[in-house]
Amino acid sequence: MKPIYPLRRTCKEVSALLIAREDRALPLVERMALRLHMAMCQACPRFERQLLTMRNAMGQWRNYSDNES
Repeated sequence: MKPIYPLRRTCKEVSALLIAREDRALPLVERMALRLHMAMCQACPRFERQLLTMRNAMGQWRNYSDNES
């Protein structure tokens, strides 16, 4: 049986997609579902910003440790 709303994702699914997007390119359907959910949800964009903050902090830490050597 096909889902009624094929692009609908839960916050838990979107969180997993956001994390997966860090490692690989998402298929078009998943990118569309992600964008749709992010437009309607308040919590998931906050989580995305937290992921970006962590990625930027890790990048700065790597640069800092490289400069110390």
